[in-house]
Amino acid sequence: MANFVPTLKKQYKEQIIPALTKEFDYKSVMQVPKLEKIVVNQGMGQAVADKKLLETAIDELTLITGQKAVATKSKKDISNFKLRKGMPIGARVTLRGDKMYEFMERLVAIALPRVRDFQGINEKFDGRGNYTLGITEQIIFPEIDIDKISKIFGMEITFVTTADTDKEAYALLREFGLPFKNAKKKQA
Repeated sequence: MANFVPTLKKQYKEQIIPALTKEFDYKSVMQVPKLEKIVVNQGMGQAVADKKLLETAIDELTLITGQKAVATKSKKDISNFKLRKGMPIGARVTLRGDKMYEFMERLVAIALPRVRDFQGINEKFDGRGNYTLGITEQIIFPEIDIDKISKIFGMEITFVTTADTDKEAYALLREFGLPFKNAKKKQA
């Protein structure tokens, strides 16, 4: 088991690095952008009233990612939302290394194709080479048993890269197989 290398990690070394080096004319392999981490985040305002929702969300996120999720706490008081500083209001997981590649492979190959009327994902980057993908329902992941869920939650999946520009980050994630809406048009 120690010799196992995730498919996407191998693909990055053997295919993606040469492709990006050619596309952006890098002088060194160290200039090629890398995927640093994937952060999966679920914000739940309803958790203020119902603590059981948060426990369920943490369990589901742990199932989906294969790594223990942690509760996120509010940073300040907001009286309109009956929110106090330090109250748990969400769950998140930060994936790195092999688990990150395995999660990305499951997301691209299994989960995204299960989205109803899937047309591809938008290509809105944050200006610093990072990309956040919003998912409206957690039931697209095969690890979730539809019969056992009490409420449908959305989540945000953030891909943090070492890319300097959005264009480089887009090329990196496109090579990893993320199905962007206009990827076919731009390649033609």
